[in-house]
Amino acid sequence: MRNPTPLIATLLLCALSLFLISRSEKSKTSAGTDDGNTPAPPDHSSPGPSPDETSPERPSAATALSLLAETPDWSTLDIYQYTVSRSDFERLLTEIFTTDDTWKSYITLHGDRAEILTSHDPAVPSFTLHFSTPEKQVPAPRHWQSTDSLPIPPADKPLENLHIAIDPGHIGGEWAKIEERWFRIGADKPVMEGEMSLHVANLLQPMLEKLGARVSLVRKTTDPVTTLRPENLASLATAETAGDDPESLRKFAEKLFYRTAEIRARAELVNHTLKPDLVLCLHFNAAGWGDPTLPTLVPDTHFHILLNGAYTPDEVNLSDQRFAMLEKLLQRTHEEEALVGNTVANTFAEISKLPPYIYPPLGNNVRPVAGNPFLYARNLLANRLYDCPVIYMEPYVMNSVHDYARIQAGDYEGLREVNGEMLPSIFREYASALARGLAKHYARSQ
Repeated sequence: MRNPTPLIATLLLCALSLFLISRSEKSKTSAGTDDGNTPAPPDHSSPGPSPDETSPERPSAATALSLLAETPDWSTLDIYQYTVSRSDFERLLTEIFTTDDTWKSYITLHGDRAEILTSHDPAVPSFTLHFSTPEKQVPAPRHWQSTDSLPIPPADKPLENLHIAIDPGHIGGEWAKIEERWFRIGADKPVMEGEMSLHVANLLQPMLEKLGARVSLVRKTTDPVTTLRPENLASLATAETAGDDPESLRKFAEKLFYRTAEIRARAELVNHTLKPDLVLCLHFNAAGWGDPTLPTLVPDTHFHILLNGAYTPDEVNLSDQRFAMLEKLLQRTHEEEALVGNTVANTFAEISKLPPYIYPPLGNNVRPVAGNPFLYARNLLANRLYDCPVIYMEPYVMNSVHDYARIQAGDYEGLREVNGEMLPSIFREYASALARGLAKHYARSQ
């Protein structure tokens, strides 16, 4: 529920607190274990002063679950029996969804089926997925509409019959500083990604509605969607960090709030209330800026789109992420994300003139997609948990010299001189380029 009554909210908070205390006590029995999914320091192999895409989830060895994750019900994958051939399953698994052979420790391929370990406990039964054959092929069930399943739209309404959810990245407002998506130079306006992404969402919504889409906003304000706050997660942070110093505990609890609990609450809203055909996650990129009160500006700007995939060995080892990976594969969300993302990326780049971001060659958590220099597969909490195709936008660099000037210029209609060029508002360029890319895709593909 987005806006529960005070009584229901209190009951939910009590239940969650009991769950967290239980998880904390269980984690104490495995103190010192670390499955590799620890809070990440600033990651200079990927864009951004703080890798907001990476959840600070550190699993308990006893459960092999990401923090705040529930044990998956593997029987729900039975609806995908006989929907994918062995060759397609293996191709997607090895070329898109994983980065090495760790999956072979959990998935054994046979001619007609895959045997999948659901737990580290050998007493827990495995899950058997039967592959399709020429004699038995079943369409993959899905609650979202793919491009080829939509009816042919009118020429002036290319997005008709499509339900799009817009998820403005981060929170902003009073939370911008603890999210580490805030910086300021002197007396200039502070740069806050959560507020910028929300502004783009508010510009984009009427554009998409004019093109015929039904549009929902995952958040409409700078208030969190989750009812949890950092203080509600303090006991879990204490258990999971094995008694780190108070400052580290505070930061860990904050990360659990804004990176994990918040995105899980948005996923609950998307999956059980909104139920869209497509989610647009709106973000602005950044380079490491150091001290947010004395930030570093960089010369380069760029753009890329992230699709779900490239699960690392540590992620495959977690049963909830292994389940989500297979559910995404079987839903065939990747094919739709790549199809939509290809046109959106090319159109956005043509309009914005942004070059592609190039991931460093040493990274092991990303895969290029479809030969398009703007598309990458990467396992993010949002594009993993949202139960439909997700286009995760990462255009511009907030602390690049060029884009910073455009951000400081604010929102405006028409063109204005910025850095010696006549340019549209960066926010309107973002919204209109994304809308035009979607319109081009759905009009061209029918």
